[in-house]
Amino acid sequence: MSHLLVIDLPGGNDTDILQAALNRGDTYVFVTSDIELYVSQACVRPYLEQALELIEIKDFDYRALELAVLESHQRVPIDALLCLIEIRLLEASRLAKALGVGYVNLESAILLRDKYLVREQLANKGIVQPEFALATTTQEIKDAVARLGLPVLIKPADGYGSQNVVVLQTPEDLDPLVTPVEIMLPSQAHYGLGVMANDRLLVERYMTGSFIGVDTLTLRGQHRFLGVNIKKMFPPPSFAIEGGCFRPRVQEHAQLEKYVFSMLDAVGFDCGATHIELMLTQDGPRLIEINPRLVGAKIARLVGFALNRSIHSDLIDVHLGRWPQGLIDAQDYQVAVSRWFTSPVAGTIQSISPPNWEDPNVKCVEILKKVGDLVIPAFENSARIGYVMTCGKTESEAQTLALKYIEDTDILITTGASIDGKKAC
Repeated sequence: MSHLLVIDLPGGNDTDILQAALNRGDTYVFVTSDIELYVSQACVRPYLEQALELIEIKDFDYRALELAVLESHQRVPIDALLCLIEIRLLEASRLAKALGVGYVNLESAILLRDKYLVREQLANKGIVQPEFALATTTQEIKDAVARLGLPVLIKPADGYGSQNVVVLQTPEDLDPLVTPVEIMLPSQAHYGLGVMANDRLLVERYMTGSFIGVDTLTLRGQHRFLGVNIKKMFPPPSFAIEGGCFRPRVQEHAQLEKYVFSMLDAVGFDCGATHIELMLTQDGPRLIEINPRLVGAKIARLVGFALNRSIHSDLIDVHLGRWPQGLIDAQDYQVAVSRWFTSPVAGTIQSISPPNWEDPNVKCVEILKKVGDLVIPAFENSARIGYVMTCGKTESEAQTLALKYIEDTDILITTGASIDGKKAC
């Protein structure tokens, strides 16, 4: 049994890491700047009640944070630190060093919290990537667009979850009457938990191709390639993910593995999980971004279903300084697929009726919205209604099952004063 320090939760409600700790028999201290955010949620509160200790540090002042954590460490020694959200990465790295436990080193953490700095570092190491520039003012955005030429993609250097991303593809997108460039800075974007965007924007050449994610675990600078998440996107202009398919590592991934490991070495990543997003272009794989954490949006469950194990438990083992037994060695892997429930229209949920199925390959269903909630078409990931995860021997088998489940689920959306009923998809 180990004692863990857990800093905040992905999405403010993803308790999978706490459930994994409880399943292992581990205990944990939970740290946040806003306890009320969590205790106000019925689905999260029971996990906080099982914490050995709760630590709340308003504004997440680091001096107060470190003092409180070290005092807790004196009472019950902390064996590992877990943090699955980027906005707390720097504090987590500094705390881990103070505690003497494994975590990504601070120099790499600082680098990985800024997508522009990552681009610079990879360029210095000779890794091919799209042309890019930094913009901190409206004029710098315009200068970068003019220098790079269309099409370009603009996103916060410290952002995550496809938030506040803009694509400029044609000269019409630069028309003063329609362009978003004039109002992008200052952004006043709020990432939650009191963290504001730093208003550093990465402007880069827009890439086309197949969008994938690669999931890895790293211990003492040695990397393990878990597999590939093939991401299915909604049509432009949406930046939301419609679903995905996780395929465990096979021999065909060897070259991709070499490319990914070269980037992790270039940024000095030495401990933990990464979810690396790539575009498979006609010229080969190109980096979109390195996320220094376990894959989000509950997709870590998808990885676990395909590998027939808890990837959250594996991550705990890595932070305890040991490789999980049997990782990437099993023979009973499957392909796992996710598909999201979405609404084709803006409106209000009137009813949700899932099918009465008993199929062992339907691994997980979660509806994130409730009756009475307002919904909109999925432009960003936060607009999705819920998801289903399924497994099969092939992607086609798993996908057919997922789509059939969605088809058999009745979600009634009403729009306008006339209560025009629409079924979600």
